[in-house]
Amino acid sequence: MKGNQFDVVEVGKVVNDYEDEIPNDYKERVVKIKIHEDYTDCLLHLEEHSHIVVFMWFHQSDREIQQVHPMGNLDNPLTGVFATRSPVRPNPIAATVCELVRREGNVLHVKGLDALNGTPVIDIKSYPSRYAIEDPIYPDWIDDR
Repeated sequence: MKGNQFDVVEVGKVVNDYEDEIPNDYKERVVKIKIHEDYTDCLLHLEEHSHIVVFMWFHQSDREIQQVHPMGNLDNPLTGVFATRSPVRPNPIAATVCELVRREGNVLHVKGLDALNGTPVIDIKSYPSRYAIEDPIYPDWIDDR
């Protein structure tokens, strides 16, 4: 059974040189998010934050796949996509916490964005301190603790 459908508006695009895959050192690289000029007013005071949450639409993802071997590693157990950060999912929405390095008009320079060039950005939120969770529990196959 399918649920309701919603309209989502693209507010900007990722600009970087990641055409086919995310480089291993993406957490150290500064890349750009170009916000569409119609949404520049939404950026007022954003530069006062050190970190932001970027929500994206993984437009190249397969929306039919429901289970994956996490990180493409067949040694990892077959896992439902809701229990992973896989880009394939019914709604390919991605959320990444990034360091906001600087803002230049409608262009954000961020560090730690794991998205391909041209990925649609659908929302940005400030990073709230309540997201910091002490001692979360993860499956053994997760290696980014």
